[in-house]
Amino acid sequence: MKITFIGLGNMASAMIKGILAHDIVDKEDIVGADPSCEAREKIEKVFGIRTVENNRMVYDADVVILAVKPQIAEVVLSEIKDNLSDQAIILSIMAGKTLAWIEGKLTDSVKIVRAMPNTPAFVGEAISGVCRNDFVTDAEMEKCLRLLHSFGKAEEIPEGLMDAVIGVSGSAPAYVFLFIEALADAGVLKGMHRGQAYRFAAQAVLGSAKMVLETGKHPGELKDMVCSPGGTTIEAVKVLEEKGFRDAVIAAATKAAEKAKEL
Repeated sequence: MKITFIGLGNMASAMIKGILAHDIVDKEDIVGADPSCEAREKIEKVFGIRTVENNRMVYDADVVILAVKPQIAEVVLSEIKDNLSDQAIILSIMAGKTLAWIEGKLTDSVKIVRAMPNTPAFVGEAISGVCRNDFVTDAEMEKCLRLLHSFGKAEEIPEGLMDAVIGVSGSAPAYVFLFIEALADAGVLKGMHRGQAYRFAAQAVLGSAKMVLETGKHPGELKDMVCSPGGTTIEAVKVLEEKGFRDAVIAAATKAAEKAKEL
């Protein structure tokens, strides 16, 4: 399988790292295209893959991964349109650009898979929502899911849920980082050293997330397990409720989903 990345930013770097770490393809089978000389040199140095400046170098690719900003998508698609092989699969990780929109910019019967990973891909813990158009076979979808599983988890979903995925998981690391930072600030306020406060806060978030995933219990039930009658945690939860914690999170995720639709 030959893979061409269009765009060599942070997410492409995380994906290449996972693909190579899991021996899905050899580094000789990956090509990266980016107009930035700095980006190309960085990727070449870290991963040893071949890079090119010209996006049109996709003619022998089995999978073309679109890892560019949605604002420049139309230009990029116009550049690769006439250079794709008949069997090439387009794997897009661009926010907001639908399967139909991408189809409209390329040739007829093009195979398109749309995915929305998030930045925990950098540590192999991404979660990606994935959908496909009617030209992608089950075997081809499995090929794409294998790539996505190399840096985290992935689930096939209806395309109508992709904007929700962006709000709930695509943008969510930023919300979580804010929460960790705020927890650490509280620790510093109470005398902890900054680095120590970050470690305690981050580990608490990591462990809590793992409990949700591994126990299968409702988050509310897990929350109740921590809230002893008349104890410290229920006092803290009361303050979060008074300050509109849940409403703020729901509003933020909803706004992110709406912005994705605008893109």
